[in-house]
Amino acid sequence: MKQKIVILGAGESGIGTAILAMQKEYDVFVSDKGKISKKYKDVLLNNSIAFEEGKHSETKILQADLVVKSPGIPDKVVLIQKLKANDINVISEIEFASNFTDAIIVGITGSNGKTTTTLMLSHILKKAKLNFGTAGNIGDSFALQVASSNKDLYVLELSSFQLDGIQKFHPHIAIITNISPDHLDRYEYKYEKYIDAKFRITKNQTQEDYLIYDADDVEIKHWLLKNKVQAELVPFALSARNAVFTKNTITKGAYIENNEIKIEIDKNIFTMGIADLALQGKHNVKNTMASSMAARLLKVRKETIRQSMSDFEGVEHRLENVLKINGVQYINDSKATNINSTYYALDSIKTPTVWIVGGVDKGNDYDQLLPLVNEKVKAIVCLGEDNQKIIETFQNVIPLIVETKGASEAVKVAYKIAEKGDTVLLSPACASFDLFENYEDRGRQFKEAVRAL
Repeated sequence: MKQKIVILGAGESGIGTAILAMQKEYDVFVSDKGKISKKYKDVLLNNSIAFEEGKHSETKILQADLVVKSPGIPDKVVLIQKLKANDINVISEIEFASNFTDAIIVGITGSNGKTTTTLMLSHILKKAKLNFGTAGNIGDSFALQVASSNKDLYVLELSSFQLDGIQKFHPHIAIITNISPDHLDRYEYKYEKYIDAKFRITKNQTQEDYLIYDADDVEIKHWLLKNKVQAELVPFALSARNAVFTKNTITKGAYIENNEIKIEIDKNIFTMGIADLALQGKHNVKNTMASSMAARLLKVRKETIRQSMSDFEGVEHRLENVLKINGVQYINDSKATNINSTYYALDSIKTPTVWIVGGVDKGNDYDQLLPLVNEKVKAIVCLGEDNQKIIETFQNVIPLIVETKGASEAVKVAYKIAEKGDTVLLSPACASFDLFENYEDRGRQFKEAVRAL
């Protein structure tokens, strides 16, 4: 008798799970409350996988032996509560797929920098000619890659939502880039619950595994003081003092000294000049440290790492230079969906800035940005349905705040305000779902509007 698996959500992770589950001879049913895109519907039809769209048939779903849910579906949804009340196991795609591979896994999470760190590490591994896959929030789903290829290694970018659905998932190397308030609407507005979700990445690690983390990060340090971790700790920090691996207990880590990144692994020191890095800025130095240490733990040659970090091209929608028009630089930072990301963006810009901000607020505290906004921002262009909180926070600091209802209008307004030598920065600090499909759509529309000026 085949085990019945129900997959809730027919996006990238759901379709990948369906393909893998079918391959492993489950009785598969896919259910999506919304409309399934043609691309994914064709995959279901071509593989004769049963599905429904526009509804969740509760009676059928409650007959499942196992449910894999999309990361976008919160646990508080009534259907998920009923499944749990009926003792039906509800897991994430990451958990499901990890049961069917013996590959080494590097898991990367954090509030910011996880995409850049994931792509940096992937760039190094590609140069090293290793047989690996990159998945999680990037590219083809983990499940689809497990179903269709035989990799020795996976690099997974993992959100807190994906980690909420793990039980036995076990990365050999876990990286936590940093932690700052984000998605608090999903965690009952309790910051500690969000922090705990991030640290789920290390819950199944053993003494044979590694946890790479930002030792400058207050929340990470605080959590590690209160909780025991089995994995070997591998810190990185901007100073040797914060990296604390001079203590006998920690023999691996990274820090900065004399404008060089120093990576120390069991007294073997490897250096990289900060001036030689393709991506500049403190946050990118940290992303470089994290990805380079993971590569060293995977026995990649030092010279390969140095080369990779000198020619790595950045991430689309993350501090992406679009065009310079009439002496004004336009920057697309649409991937900045939280306060901390926008803080990095504003901190990295040295010229007077017209800041495009707004969208779906996830429990933001804009007060953290006040000093930077006061110092750098000459005007604010709001890009969202509800801008009240932004206006209330900054109206006494910024004399010019304009509300707009789309990327094209926001860019045209910014164009009129900006003067030669200024920067126009799209760094929304919010999710995009009020006016756009996702942050990529928002970023693309911004770039199109800039090019149309």
